[in-house]
Amino acid sequence: MARDRDDEPLDRELAELPPELRWREWMRRIEAVLFASAAPVGREDLARVVGPQAPVDLLIEDLAAELEGRAFELARVGAGWVLRTRTAYASAIRAAQARRDAPPELRMDDAAVLAAIAYHQPITRDELGEIFGRDISRELIGRLHDRGFIGTGPRAPRRGAPYTYVTTEAFLLAFDLVSLQDLPDVEALRDAGFADPGMMGQGGA
Repeated sequence: MARDRDDEPLDRELAELPPELRWREWMRRIEAVLFASAAPVGREDLARVVGPQAPVDLLIEDLAAELEGRAFELARVGAGWVLRTRTAYASAIRAAQARRDAPPELRMDDAAVLAAIAYHQPITRDELGEIFGRDISRELIGRLHDRGFIGTGPRAPRRGAPYTYVTTEAFLLAFDLVSLQDLPDVEALRDAGFADPGMMGQGGA
């Protein structure tokens, strides 16, 4: 019985190919991995599909340059890369999906707590309550967790060792950030009225 090609080990070296074709095949492999992934893919994972001496960063640069003028782009998110549609085509995508069920927008309470987590992480639920002057419900935290925007961080170094919360790569991706260093300046947010704990209101959390 013939062996399934999917069971064969991946030829990373591609020694039989001339350098130019080898380089292009490595680029295509990286493109395929990014295309198939809904989450950012890190350098170590991309390195598994190319030769051990292949410069992943240069391959990514060449792939990004090749995608210039296309409707989608290669973008850095956190410690990895993704393929995503360019913002110029966001309205076209929304128009095409108008009849589909869109994910619910963040409630104002949720957005305010998410912002606090982003700026103060790792942070406990009690510490969030201190920021907003009232208890932050587990239901609210659960909504943010279910959307994939937050995850659990290290235990707080105090009695009871409560869980802390941190943002995720999904948060960076959703808000078009490369890293947390790209978060808007707090003063700018405050001037715009988005950093005021009073935004939380008195109910719904």
